[in-house]
Amino acid sequence: MKYRKLGASDLSVSEISLGSWLTFGVGVARDHALACVKRAFELGINFIDTANVYGRGAAETFLGEALAGRPRDSYVLATKVYFPMSEHDKGLSRAQILKQIDASLIRLKTDHVDLYQCHRYDSETPLEETMGALSEVVRSGKARYIGFSEWSPQHIEEAFAVPGTVHFVSSQPQYSLLWRRPEEKVIPICRKHHVSQIVWSPLAQGVLTGKYKPGAPLPADSRAGSDSMGGQIGGWMQPNILEAVEKLKPVAKEAGVTLAQFSLAWVLREPNVASAIVGASRPEQLDDNAAASGLVIDHALFAKAEAIVAGAARPR
Repeated sequence: MKYRKLGASDLSVSEISLGSWLTFGVGVARDHALACVKRAFELGINFIDTANVYGRGAAETFLGEALAGRPRDSYVLATKVYFPMSEHDKGLSRAQILKQIDASLIRLKTDHVDLYQCHRYDSETPLEETMGALSEVVRSGKARYIGFSEWSPQHIEEAFAVPGTVHFVSSQPQYSLLWRRPEEKVIPICRKHHVSQIVWSPLAQGVLTGKYKPGAPLPADSRAGSDSMGGQIGGWMQPNILEAVEKLKPVAKEAGVTLAQFSLAWVLREPNVASAIVGASRPEQLDDNAAASGLVIDHALFAKAEAIVAGAARPR
């Protein structure tokens, strides 16, 4: 496993990180989830990403139990705040940020997270209030650094202009061969401010593994075939996308890697990306994904892949 520096922080994170959206505490049986966490550490994965809203606290609770007993400095732990935890608990107000960090730390069974992220932008709260509250969290020692997910270029710039506040070190955008939107403005702005990308859905929720065949039944053990995990994947299951992904398989074969490894290596070719977050329901999935770290692939093959999927990207 290779590691990269996370923005203007002193955190070193594994190029492949373990996520918990739709999986831990929700869609994956506890024994399988525990096996995935154990295997992640064996593979050198040191970065674990979650959010308070995943399973309305269930993912954090599971991770608090799964990580108990491991040295706190042996992993980098990130969580998020913004989405509703109840009818009244939502957003990025000072009251909510201070309340939700405490609740997350209780569930995670730790006294601090390494990275506390705004899950989205809160247009109903003044940005100065949000940045001030996040700075309080850092200065109190409850979080070492802060980040954001899916903020607009304008909001990113405005956040860095708020005086007297702690600066972001990470951005968590969706980014993959099938979704390249961050390249236009977000990555250039983040590069200027020494902010790294932590990519979610680098495999387009599993579509870029090649497991879904055009016109074929869904694999029974797949995310798309799961009642608890398949609700968000529909946009990627369009025939033109699946047909394009089929055409990527010979390119990955020419590179001597699996399609999942090729797709993750494509994401990691971008220097501003610190880590690609993967979800797993079985340890062997992590074995395949982790092998993408450090791969050296001919950029001509990447260009060939980009041309294949150029007309099949999911509508924005």
